[in-house]
Amino acid sequence: MAFAGERPDLDALRELDDVLHHLTEELAGWRRRALSAESKVADAARFAESDGGAGRIQELEDANQGLERRLVTARTQVQEIIARLRFLEQQQGDGGGDRR
Repeated sequence: MAFAGERPDLDALRELDDVLHHLTEELAGWRRRALSAESKVADAARFAESDGGAGRIQELEDANQGLERRLVTARTQVQEIIARLRFLEQQQGDGGGDRR
């Protein structure tokens, strides 16, 4: 709103100044976020390129294979125990229960 003696275009200029100030703040925020993201990407790339990243991945894959082998062995042992228990249950059901 223009006051007596003020030029009407000054209101528009003030509004434009407010909008530009807000946009400048928004742009600065986006720039900070972009720089932070670029820094994180660069750090991740350096880690992946270094032996530490590739070596750690290989180490985890090797450990996973070892655990899978142990799991297969454990499953086999459990199946053998189950088979023995079934055999013992059959023996007990066939007359082994008279023993004291």
